Amino acid sequence: MPIVDPTYCKRKILDIHGEYGTRWLAELPARVAECAERWALELLPPFPIESYSYVAPAVRSDGEPVVLKVGVPGRELTCQIEALRHWNGSGICRLLEADAAAGFLLMERVLPGEPLKTVASEEQVTGIALDVMRQLWKPAPEQHDFPTIAEWAGDLQKLRFSFDGGCGPFPAVLIERAERQFAELLSDGPLMLIHGDMNWGNILRAQREPWLVIDPKGVVGHPLYDTATFLNDPPEGLTRPELKRLLARRVAQIAEGLGVERTRVKSWAQAHCVLAGYWIYEDHHGQGWEDAFAMAEVYDEVT
Repeated sequence: MPIVDPTYCKRKILDIHGEYGTRWLAELPARVAECAERWALELLPPFPIESYSYVAPAVRSDGEPVVLKVGVPGRELTCQIEALRHWNGSGICRLLEADAAAGFLLMERVLPGEPLKTVASEEQVTGIALDVMRQLWKPAPEQHDFPTIAEWAGDLQKLRFSFDGGCGPFPAVLIERAERQFAELLSDGPLMLIHGDMNWGNILRAQREPWLVIDPKGVVGHPLYDTATFLNDPPEGLTRPELKRLLARRVAQIAEGLGVERTRVKSWAQAHCVLAGYWIYEDHHGQGWEDAFAMAEVYDEVT
């Protein structure tokens, strides 16, 4: 049986799944061994990145480099499988094998795999992100089980319910504005199958294409939601004035590249900041949400 190190998935698995997560982690070595036998894999140590699944590079018997993902079966993992099938390698890593019921995915390994943040030119960074996003944005299938951005935005109602109709520790003015923004933005078309988490760590330098995307959520909604997740993952360590200038440049380039108004790009980004902040609050036991709300306020200064 291969040696399995759950270090990088243990915390999140336990946070989300509790006692079931404990049992799942105990069975993880056997699950990984099953994948190795089923798909003739030589397994390597997992990627040193915290994740909700066990994710490790591997090599097939024919020498092909691949990535094995073993996760807790459920809707999110199933939607990722179906999204990868729908895109079929267009702008994104290829799905090679999958077992949704077991929570197994075998995917193309994107090599050399350097993330987008290694590109020095800011204009190139945003241009590359736009190029790969446009490859992914396709009409959603007529029949699908993907979540929608409207469903995700509904978590703001959950926030209200949690605090008896109030906003709890969150600034009421930002919550109320995000509610209004989503109410307006969700009427926008077209509805597309989009990535759902276009942070620049998910955009990697590749060989068969200059850049490929990994780790999609697979969600149906307006494409500007993807630009919001890209905008809201800036480099670390920026001062507020530096962040303001960076966001202004990126918003302008995205708006021009897509032929949309800057205010629309900003509104999606602001609303996403607030929603993401609430998700951080939930996932981290009430901690760490402040930066996302602070970024929502920075957009007020972006022209």
